[in-house]
Amino acid sequence: MNIAPKEITPPSPDAGCRPWPRESVDAAGWLAVAEELAKGRLDLVSLWGESAQVHMAILERETPRIRIVTLDCPKGSFPSVGRVHPPALRLERTISDLYGLKAEGAPDDRRWLDHGRWGLRHPGGAREEIASTSDPYVFLAAEGEPLHQIPVGPVHAGIIEPGHFRFSANGETVVRLEERLGFTHKGVDQLMAGASIARAANLAARVSGDSTVAYGLAFAQAVEAALGLEAPPRALHLRALMAELERLANHFGDIGAICNDAAFALMHAHCAIVRERILRAASGCFGHRLMMDRIAPGGVVADLDEDGKQALRGLLDWIELMTPRLIALFGDTTSLQDRTVGTGVVSKELVRQYACGGFVGRASGREFDARKAVGYAPYSEFDFEIGLSTDGDVDARVWVRFDEIRASLKIVAHILDHLPQGPIMQDWEPTKDAPCEGAALVEGFRGDIFVWLRIGADGAVARCHLRDPSWFQWPLLEAAIKGNIVADFPLCNKSFNCSYSGPDL
Repeated sequence: MNIAPKEITPPSPDAGCRPWPRESVDAAGWLAVAEELAKGRLDLVSLWGESAQVHMAILERETPRIRIVTLDCPKGSFPSVGRVHPPALRLERTISDLYGLKAEGAPDDRRWLDHGRWGLRHPGGAREEIASTSDPYVFLAAEGEPLHQIPVGPVHAGIIEPGHFRFSANGETVVRLEERLGFTHKGVDQLMAGASIARAANLAARVSGDSTVAYGLAFAQAVEAALGLEAPPRALHLRALMAELERLANHFGDIGAICNDAAFALMHAHCAIVRERILRAASGCFGHRLMMDRIAPGGVVADLDEDGKQALRGLLDWIELMTPRLIALFGDTTSLQDRTVGTGVVSKELVRQYACGGFVGRASGREFDARKAVGYAPYSEFDFEIGLSTDGDVDARVWVRFDEIRASLKIVAHILDHLPQGPIMQDWEPTKDAPCEGAALVEGFRGDIFVWLRIGADGAVARCHLRDPSWFQWPLLEAAIKGNIVADFPLCNKSFNCSYSGPDL
């Protein structure tokens, strides 16, 4: 039985995407881009679909400049990018699950988000009703003797998101890890289609709760690009302030949790206190511990008064006093270093192939930060250095986080000292003209978040794609644990701290 899909406004042939162009290509042009990705001349930013088209955002490494290419799929298929560039594989499987478009020649066509429990296939395309049952899933084989399998999850011991990990091990040594996600799928693509901009902003801010500021910022920037809006200078600085507070809270929380997985509870306790004080300060200043829904297209909805400034200055002074002590505690604890140094190494080559962002990429030598590389206001005003290492292990990922903490503290202090006066919101009305498109790339605490959207002639969101940095980090976790012992997986996993919810759309 076929169910009519939700009405989606098709792109106008001359609809421009701002600030980066979108161009239509034929199959040969699509494959040419794929070959450039395979040769390492381009980085894959994202790959997504709709009912009869696929889109690909790419980053030119040398510039860096972002381009978006579109391929029409009148026959319901497109040439596989993942055939020559493996980072595209899971994105292609997602396109197939949601829209029914098949990647021709793909080496892996297993379902990714669709576990067979939705009651239908391809909810964004020709919606085909099915019985709601659990589909069998064939994990990749690991050869060699003697090997055994260890299934972990999706239910875990603790309040964390669901995900399944299938280990193939020789004794305690991991030979292969394969992940299966999709358990937190919530239909974001379909919920976005037809939503008002205000409603879509709320949805974007809830894609991954620990990155609600970063997602809210990326969505707002994409809307502003599409509509030609400019947020006021004070709003831009308040956005950056919230983003850096979010980064600080997450980095301190994760550093403590990494140490806890190495049975070093003292560091965990200290870092938890720092994180809690940041969250309480955010609540006092902006009305929400996570600062959810504080950023909106056109500006921000919460201002910072003088009492809030003083509270944040006091918090900064205390964190700057605590940070060197925590660094010394981490670095001088030999038993902790024994667990983190040389554990879970990710090579520079893999990080570059997957265009892996955030502290995971920077810990393996990929010097990319969207605040600097692509750039967006007001970060060009700030003088800060990003962390970088080439060791690629758990220890390096912690040290890069410490470097980011120092940078964020410097940025927050600068904002508090130079916060512009003026309005915090630019008045605007939804467009009633031809469809328009916008895109944005924002640096969250995990790495770069990409948003592309099309606003229809009715002023509602016709289509919105949100790409979490974890898309390109989860596969590298599989590589990181190979050759390590099973007991080190929690340590490796937490050093990545990928989002489950972010890629599950």
